[in-house]
Amino acid sequence: MNITYQPIGVIHSPYNNIENMPIQPVGARAVPGSVEVFDDYAQGLQDLQGFSHIYLLYHFHLAGEARLQVTPFLDSKPHGVFATRSPRRPNPIGLSIVRLVRIEQNTLLIENVDILDGTPLLDIKPYVPEFDHYPVEHTGWLEQARGRAQNKKSDNRFR
Repeated sequence: MNITYQPIGVIHSPYNNIENMPIQPVGARAVPGSVEVFDDYAQGLQDLQGFSHIYLLYHFHLAGEARLQVTPFLDSKPHGVFATRSPRRPNPIGLSIVRLVRIEQNTLLIENVDILDGTPLLDIKPYVPEFDHYPVEHTGWLEQARGRAQNKKSDNRFR
């Protein structure tokens, strides 16, 4: 089975280089960005302005070769890629929840952006706390890194 996706837009941010980017939206509070939705998909934005937060699903276009074991930014030892948010995945799909500030035609103005400028956008979904928020009992190996993501910056380990 061969699965292919076509970008529906492009994400713009102040980050032109992978190094020193925030590693999660929590480390990019109030960082502005925008999402340019291609004209063919602009009609799909109808009624999105009523949501304060959205999911962006995107392609890690500069992630490098997939690895099943990676050393994430918040630890010094390797973990299975599926226990991390590393971009070096078999299917390099990224996911971020960002604040939707407003929509101007086919451009979404957003905040809390932790995404490289020029990243291909695959999909947009509204964030709905009633559907998407769950009480969490465990966060695996990340329990020892609690509270560190907002100050951690990326380096070149996933090029």
